[in-house]
Amino acid sequence: MSEREIDQKLVEKAQGGDKHAFDLLVGKYQRKLGRLLSRFIRDPAEVEDVTQEAFIKAYRALPSFRGESAFYTWLYRIGINTAKNYLVSQSRRAPTTTEFDTDDAETFEDGDQLRDINTPESVLLSKQIGETVNSAMDALPEELRVAIVLREIEGLSYEEIAQIMNCPIGTVRSRIFRAREAVAAKLRPLLDTAPDRRW
Repeated sequence: MSEREIDQKLVEKAQGGDKHAFDLLVGKYQRKLGRLLSRFIRDPAEVEDVTQEAFIKAYRALPSFRGESAFYTWLYRIGINTAKNYLVSQSRRAPTTTEFDTDDAETFEDGDQLRDINTPESVLLSKQIGETVNSAMDALPEELRVAIVLREIEGLSYEEIAQIMNCPIGTVRSRIFRAREAVAAKLRPLLDTAPDRRW
């Protein structure tokens, strides 16, 4: 039985009034949703509150869940909308943090050069890259930032992101491409790469 099928069974039980089934879904996705929301809300206590609020909204909306998308895709959409509403109510723009560590070197074409952090220069470069990525992500328009976070940090498929963002896959691809290009433009001077190469 796939994860999606297991979730669907739990949803059906929860829809039938089984509160324990919903508790199992909360247990399964609470940390994952919290990690996602921490990309938009920096204060851990606020992340916890917004995550809890998202689950409350999901529980109330459960009768309308028809299983057209995976449960977690539906939940992520609720979570992102809850975070956006929270930030608007606090009169803040959605910030994003992307921790950069040596494991992230895997995503770079020239990752081998970044993995060796034994020298002070390498440590400084890693810190500068992390700060540059954070700054570039913070500067992105919200729809680009959400798309790139869901793809690169949460590892969701284009189809899942399209469902969460409620837009066509082509739009998701375009947003992710534009976000990557914007981040790459900021990283080029640090990585000393040619303009025709992303990393």
